[in-house]
Amino acid sequence: MRVSLKDVAERAGVSIKTVSNVVNNYPHVTPAMRTRVQQAIDELGYRPNLTARHLRKGRTGIIALAVPELGNPYFAELAGAVIDAAAEHDYTVLLDHTGGSREQEILVCQGFRSRVIDGLILSPLELETEDLAARADDIPMVLLGERRYDLPYDHIAIDNIAAARAAVRHLLDLGRRRIAFLGARQDRVHQPAHLRHLGWQAELAAQGVPIDEALVVHSRGWGREDGAVAMAQLLDSGVVPDAVFAYNDLVAVGAMRVMYERGLRVPEDIAVVGFDDVTESRFGAVSLTTIAPDKQAIARLAVESLASRLDRDQDGAVTRTPRELQPGFTLVERESTLGRTTV
Repeated sequence: MRVSLKDVAERAGVSIKTVSNVVNNYPHVTPAMRTRVQQAIDELGYRPNLTARHLRKGRTGIIALAVPELGNPYFAELAGAVIDAAAEHDYTVLLDHTGGSREQEILVCQGFRSRVIDGLILSPLELETEDLAARADDIPMVLLGERRYDLPYDHIAIDNIAAARAAVRHLLDLGRRRIAFLGARQDRVHQPAHLRHLGWQAELAAQGVPIDEALVVHSRGWGREDGAVAMAQLLDSGVVPDAVFAYNDLVAVGAMRVMYERGLRVPEDIAVVGFDDVTESRFGAVSLTTIAPDKQAIARLAVESLASRLDRDQDGAVTRTPRELQPGFTLVERESTLGRTTV
């Protein structure tokens, strides 16, 4: 039988209202009373009826996370972090996969699931400003990623230029000078590939290293196969770098496979740095040095921003100015630049 508020109230010897105040974490409860009620909750194994709680607020208790590619380990790991963060706010997460398609991103942000979700966290790739400006759906939305739209939505993204500069600086500090960049894009600006390319250029220029665009390989995608194709293209052109900064870890893994097939050693011949710090980067034959965005902070900030919007809407509060939030990142140094260590 399901334990009710009444059962808890009887065990604690208090009113049902007092139990409700404790369960909903209202501040005007004395520490002694909170402890007394919590003990009864623990003894009886009471679990709040979250569905009923959300329905009383006119909510479903569901938020959506829409990402370009769930098969990409970065987005899979980010989704896990968002699910964990949402649970702290008693929300269930509905996952959506847009494939990086503008049509699908428009469909998502225009609210085709707005009847079942309270809010949306969207990581767009192809969405344009006019698409968002024409948005008729009024559910709260938070944007992830590097595209900036100058529209009233909270936006969360790391500093990609600074992160790319940290990666290139690490390679320069190791004495590498011919640093290739794999995974550039020509067709879009203000996206991660464009910003990481800018960071590559900026750090080389800052340290007086000539910028050789022959070391830049453009790519239509950013998977393992794309990395392999890009590395083969670079080597087949007769350009042999002494280091590679890859758009992401998957591109780096594909590139290292081609290096192995061509008899090139990592890092002795070519040092490699990736981006994203996905789990796979730790378990290759050569572990991968990489930029690690703070995925937990990205998820936490996204959920907190959305929950804040939902609370304000519920209370009828004046909508606050949208925020640009910038989680941190770290450079994780591993064997692909430092070599194997012996004990």
